[in-house]
Amino acid sequence: MELANFKELEDKIKGIVSEQVFLKKQISILEEALKNKESEIEVLNNKLKALDGERDSVRARVDSLLDLLADIELAK
Repeated sequence: MELANFKELEDKIKGIVSEQVFLKKQISILEEALKNKESEIEVLNNKLKALDGERDSVRARVDSLLDLLADIELAK
């Protein structure tokens, strides 16, 4: 009877060890995915900053053109 209990304990320990190995692999996979997403976010943030700069530049140019149009209306 004691041998059966020992075998059951051995099987449980093997199951726990297998689960731990699996979870470590999953953690590694998820950490790699997180690093990839963080890199992707950084690239997208840089693109967003560039687009914001372009938008500000276009806005300034449009404002100057509108000022020129306003000056033409005042000159009439």
